[in-house]
Amino acid sequence: MGVQLYDIKIKEITKETEDCVSLTFDIPNDLKNEFNFFSGQYLTIENKINGENVRRAYSLCSTPDEGIHKVAIKKIKDGVFSSYANDILKKGDLLRVMKPMGNFILNTDINNSNNYIFYAAGSGITPILSMIKSVLLNEPKSSATLFYGNKGFSSIIFREELESLKNKYLEQFRMVHVFSKENIGNTIQQGRINREKNDAFLKTFLKNEDIDGVYLCGPESMIKEVSESFKNHGVNKEKIHFELFTSSSSQKKSTNKSTKQKSFDSLVTIQIDGDSFDLEMKSDGDNILDLAQKNGADLPFACKGGVCCTCKAKVLKGKVSMEVNYALDADEVEDGYVLTCQSHPQTKEVLISFDD
Repeated sequence: MGVQLYDIKIKEITKETEDCVSLTFDIPNDLKNEFNFFSGQYLTIENKINGENVRRAYSLCSTPDEGIHKVAIKKIKDGVFSSYANDILKKGDLLRVMKPMGNFILNTDINNSNNYIFYAAGSGITPILSMIKSVLLNEPKSSATLFYGNKGFSSIIFREELESLKNKYLEQFRMVHVFSKENIGNTIQQGRINREKNDAFLKTFLKNEDIDGVYLCGPESMIKEVSESFKNHGVNKEKIHFELFTSSSSQKKSTNKSTKQKSFDSLVTIQIDGDSFDLEMKSDGDNILDLAQKNGADLPFACKGGVCCTCKAKVLKGKVSMEVNYALDADEVEDGYVLTCQSHPQTKEVLISFDD
């Protein structure tokens, strides 16, 4: 029983900004099919750092058309893996990597004639860049607009590549920078991307435009407020797609409080790789993933924050509740899928499968 991780060599490391590097992986020929991906998906990467296995998920910024697998890693305060990647990793090093995963995807069609609106903040540009390039390469009749929030000019990740795309696809691609700590001469491009800012975008850059798809990646506050702005302006929620790079701990606490009930014992059976094992759980104790790991199980995981879907499994019997869910769409939840890193049993017997 185990999670399939592959030893993949780093082909190239590029310093994108002062605190961000991109890694290009050398995928062996015999793994090419396993590592096929859609624009917007991510890689889960693991490495031993200071004697501990550390696992993180990073979005692919390359496209399937380019034939490479490239991620960007921005150094964050107290970030164990991000600091290691920026300060220590070098070309030729091996990392343990899972095959691409993720539901935040954009499928292109050469016959489409769509108007796509993209939003990114900081390192949230990584999956968004992949999507934009896919649209420009594969949908000649479609257009793409990017609103990109950063502290200032020097912190723009993939600045040169974005400018090159803008110059190459003058009729298809436009880009609007928004700086929180630099003044570029007008108020609409100064500050943070929020509801008020997007209301202004809809009255100016997007005035009288039909919108076929909105794709957002960044912090929860940006995604929530921009989504509400679009819905208030009549954009169907089914057209709004997002991926969080950080989740709100305050929301997680309030969710726990609102769903609190009397504790009871539950027998949780987990199926993975054709095998199964049982866990005796408390309904208000550890989540399913954490308890399984404490009992020695090797289950798939990455963020443990309800943001990615690496730990997704299907409930075949009984019921569970999730503390938060930022990764699964409504149809998946309706079909019984859950994030095990956020799941607690709500019945005395639960059967959950990673194989379905």
